[in-house]
Amino acid sequence: MKNILFASSECVPFIKTGGLADVVGSLPKYFDKKEYDVRVVLPKYTCMNQKWKDMLEYESHFYMDIAGVDQYVGILKCVYDKITFYFIDNEFYFGGFAPYDGDPKWNIEKFAFFSKAVLSILPVIGFRPDLIHCHDWQTGLIPVYLDNFRYLGEYYRGIKSVMTIHNLKFQGVWDTKTVRQITGLPEYYFAPDKMEAYKDANLLKGGIVYADKVTTVSQTYAEEIKTPFYGEALDGLMRARANDLCGIVNGLDYEEYCPFSDTRIARKFTVETFRKNKPFNKAALQEELGLEKDNKVMLIGMVSRLTDQKGFDLIDYVMDELCQDAVQIVVLGTGDAKYENMFRHFAWKYSGKVSANIFYSEELSHKIYASCDAFLMPSLFEPCGLSQLMSLRYGTIPIVRETGGLKDTVEPYNEFEKTGTGFSFSNYNAQEMLNTVRYAERIYYDKKRDWNKIVERAMNMDFSWKNSARQYNDLYKSLIGE
Repeated sequence: MKNILFASSECVPFIKTGGLADVVGSLPKYFDKKEYDVRVVLPKYTCMNQKWKDMLEYESHFYMDIAGVDQYVGILKCVYDKITFYFIDNEFYFGGFAPYDGDPKWNIEKFAFFSKAVLSILPVIGFRPDLIHCHDWQTGLIPVYLDNFRYLGEYYRGIKSVMTIHNLKFQGVWDTKTVRQITGLPEYYFAPDKMEAYKDANLLKGGIVYADKVTTVSQTYAEEIKTPFYGEALDGLMRARANDLCGIVNGLDYEEYCPFSDTRIARKFTVETFRKNKPFNKAALQEELGLEKDNKVMLIGMVSRLTDQKGFDLIDYVMDELCQDAVQIVVLGTGDAKYENMFRHFAWKYSGKVSANIFYSEELSHKIYASCDAFLMPSLFEPCGLSQLMSLRYGTIPIVRETGGLKDTVEPYNEFEKTGTGFSFSNYNAQEMLNTVRYAERIYYDKKRDWNKIVERAMNMDFSWKNSARQYNDLYKSLIGE
């Protein structure tokens, strides 16, 4: 039996701000329990729902030095869905209304504390992992501390580490002197070939340098981040670690996102019954959102953070033109004020045709995935993306830009070979995007039988966690053996 410990700043169902939480909440369930004991460690945020806090049992506590102060480290524990979760308790760091604060220096101190505590609790909880799987910059110091702790005694020697980059844009950067003072790490670690990057300390870089293997969340993104455009100033390091870098595409929780058992949607459907039942969902959504009721019109959905990364500048550029077409558009999400207001404006200008829902609702997102005909996702970069996997699952055809995980999971339609599960374009260009949307419209209106075949192929794809867990399994074995 091999012991694996996942370390993360968020995890469903306890705390979530983005896709990272879905990954850490879902993946551990898919490993063979006879082979692996997989456990998860998280911060105990005071902003967690009381329901989850009530489940936690006190294990132990001690004090640990961080930033020159002896800080309380409480350890709580619960078993949920047959997985053991540990929570590190310290209200000084994990109080507040959200997991991340607006103050980057405070976030760095908070997650430096968390990273050091993750290693410090191991002898106390009696769980010595063969491998620690670290997620994003918030846990970037774990491989660095692991290297440092190896000098302190036998216990930490031989523990392997994997660093997974969910989005290279976020790195945990602050001035070297402050980070050194916070972490208490020797000067040795703050050199350009270690944690220092462009005169500052970079927590993610530390994790990438010291981890035994580095993964990211799709094969294409693993290649892209070796280039200056996508590399976020770490492309040189990515090329240097190319032999230890691999891309494993995220999976989707197929129980949570399931068109034939989803209680949030108007009418359940399968790949055999979508022709008959999916239109009921569309009609229900049109009614709920005040769109003109018309089952024949092509309904395009977007569920996203409204930011530049997600390609909304392209949509802004051609939105007026797109609204001249025989389409309806429904948007769900929050983000930059300029995009929120842009969608509000078009919902006012084309009322009955455009629905702007500037908030987030899990329930409405399911209805959009189940009701729309197409799903638009023209990202500038997309490490993996889960929305296109959800839309494939519900037979809502993705229209995507060929980048990162979008390129790896959506096969472009080929009308001559009758293959493909969606539509895609390669250049980051508004006109090219509009042309692709219009090509999809043409197939939808003029070749309905071909369109339905695309829906069938999309719904038959398997992007469940089983697949991804198998690849992580192989990766773990390469480091810690059978």
